Amino acid sequence: MSEMNSSVRMQSPNAEAARAGQMLNTAHWAASRYSKMDAAAVQKIAKTVADAAFTKSKEYAEWAVKESGYGRIEHKIIKNEGCSKGIFDTYGHIDFVSPRIDAHSKVVELPRPAGVVFALTPVTNPVATIYFKTLLALMTRNAIIISPHPGAKEVCTDAVNMMAAAAVSAGAPRGLIQVVERPSIPLIDTFMTHELVDLIVATGGPAVVKAAYRSGHPAIGVGSGNAPVLVDDTCDLRKAAKYIVESKGFDNSILCSNESTVLAYEGIADKLLQQLKMAKAHICSPSEVDAVRNLLFTDNGFNLDMIGKDASVIANAAGFRASGAEILVTPIGLIQPEEKLIREKLAPVLAFGRVAGLTDGIAAARSVQRHSGKGHSAVVHSNDERTILAYADAVPALRTCVNVGCSLGAAGFETNIGPSMTIGTGFIGGSSVGANLKPENFLNMSRIAYNKSEAEAFGNFEGLSRKSIQPPQSEFLNFPVQHGNSQPAPSDAQSNEIRQIIREELKAILAA
Repeated sequence: MSEMNSSVRMQSPNAEAARAGQMLNTAHWAASRYSKMDAAAVQKIAKTVADAAFTKSKEYAEWAVKESGYGRIEHKIIKNEGCSKGIFDTYGHIDFVSPRIDAHSKVVELPRPAGVVFALTPVTNPVATIYFKTLLALMTRNAIIISPHPGAKEVCTDAVNMMAAAAVSAGAPRGLIQVVERPSIPLIDTFMTHELVDLIVATGGPAVVKAAYRSGHPAIGVGSGNAPVLVDDTCDLRKAAKYIVESKGFDNSILCSNESTVLAYEGIADKLLQQLKMAKAHICSPSEVDAVRNLLFTDNGFNLDMIGKDASVIANAAGFRASGAEILVTPIGLIQPEEKLIREKLAPVLAFGRVAGLTDGIAAARSVQRHSGKGHSAVVHSNDERTILAYADAVPALRTCVNVGCSLGAAGFETNIGPSMTIGTGFIGGSSVGANLKPENFLNMSRIAYNKSEAEAFGNFEGLSRKSIQPPQSEFLNFPVQHGNSQPAPSDAQSNEIRQIIREELKAILAA
């Protein structure tokens, strides 16, 4: 098709709806076929896709940096490898297909996949997020349609098509993995409100999350990060500085779990600054702090041109030199919401404040997250369990990382809370999940529950499988199946109102 015809097609609402409907019908068919496969077949498909993705990690890292202009190749390789082979190594041994029998409780659990997953992915972590969400969908017998951010659509399209081909080669039905090659507001709007979508998984800024939750479908969305870092007088300052600089500089700080503001006890603050400098941080002078603040925060919000750029690039743009620096540290006087430098910064710029002690540190950490970051992550470098517990209990974050870099610590790659590119912020952060996204979030459990009285015997379900219990073909085909829930469809007025709200949110998504 010519570019002109393609452009005309993308501008036609009817064509957009037809294209979305075609993809969703294919996905629905594929999901139905895939849901009948056994655990061995599912594991084979997931492993084949993970292995294929792993081998392309370097190529896609280079491509993503070139296309988006964000981050560092060597760090994107780490994320791509961790979200391919790393994810399978973590969850591949778990059976998300077969019945789970608990004879003691007299309960049998049947894993039930969502069906068709529509997944929005960000420009900051494009391929890693695609790898992650696709493998979670495959492990739990779901079909998935990926809608990439326009700023990385070429590399994302290639990555999704590669994974789709690998899945088919391993026995998956065609159409199980698909990609929206030319994302646009009308097309995404159509997908997000279509009746054949069973679950929306949105990773990105607040606009993405709001659009997902307003779609009328079950949705998993995450809030923004803004992690405060408490450093007390019991920790190893050299190690703390090393962890902080490596984490804040990782992929030029475009993971939402990166550190935002250091809160150092007054008694060790100067020593910590020296250790940060030795770990390749540039400590900004007061005039440089002002220059960085004015560069990053404009009347229109955060300067998008500085997202994911090297520290030296940001310094040059601000009018000073920081050759060889991994991050820029900006000492500030007051920890309060009016200080823009304590806000989320998807760039290697770290605010640095001093606190009198634990009470002051907790108050400052809460102040940091008053503007953004509630429910996401926090960090503490300490060897005092009382301090760690008090800090974690008081700060409005659902994961507190201890003596580790927050970027990969909160994301679960350097801790044991589950490797993830989608981090739930819970009720306080406006998210439906509070933990790192895992395969379990892509399925429900249907439960068979016996009378708990000892007078009623529990059945013998050992050795039974879905294949062995399927009804005769004619009976199965005639069995009434209703897609979605039994609630009445919204009125035309309600549907139009929902669509208008989502269009407004999507404009913000595609403009980012």
